[in-house]
Amino acid sequence: MKKYLAEMVGTMVLTLLGCGTAVSLNCGSDTASVVGTAIAFGLAVVAMAYTIGGISGCHINPAITLGCLISKRISCKDATMYMIFQVIGAIVGAAILFALTSNDQALAGGTTTGANSCGNHGVVVGLIAEIVLTCIFVLVVLGTTDAKKGAGNFAGLAIGLSLILIHLVGIHYTGTSVNPARSIGPAIFEGGQALSDLWVFIVGPFVGAAIAAGIWKIIGEEK
Repeated sequence: MKKYLAEMVGTMVLTLLGCGTAVSLNCGSDTASVVGTAIAFGLAVVAMAYTIGGISGCHINPAITLGCLISKRISCKDATMYMIFQVIGAIVGAAILFALTSNDQALAGGTTTGANSCGNHGVVVGLIAEIVLTCIFVLVVLGTTDAKKGAGNFAGLAIGLSLILIHLVGIHYTGTSVNPARSIGPAIFEGGQALSDLWVFIVGPFVGAAIAAGIWKIIGEEK
């Protein structure tokens, strides 16, 4: 049970701090806000990797859990429970953020939860972005955490840095999710377009994760 609770706490922190930064900086309004938000998500992952990594492996992302399941690094039972607790954690994080920002007049007219949306780019572009970026992210995770070929204690740092890069690319198109839980939590409170586009941020990351697991099986696993 401890590892499930660790996943819940880790995902809550990622959602609250990552999306909270996006809200506070009004992400997308200028280059500095995009860079700041990207760094926040990356640092949140690094912080949690070294906090709960020894307990649960610090997936804090259903897409990563799916990639590990396909790669046979986690059981079906644990994968299911991880995903459930990750979503719960994201909802808690989004609820805290919503409580902090919903009555903040300085944020009027913008998102108060950092929710994802395809915006003017459309669902096709959004879906492609989420598939490709999640594939890259999960591939980094599978590679750096591999028992024989991985980066050892530096895995958390490598994963966090890669998430910064992914956000720098993806924020323009979707706000960057690559994490279904991180999208579900904020969308519940944001509603509107974020809720309508939510399927993109569930399907896209899961497809990308499956592709990444397939790629790692070909290039990384010993025959």
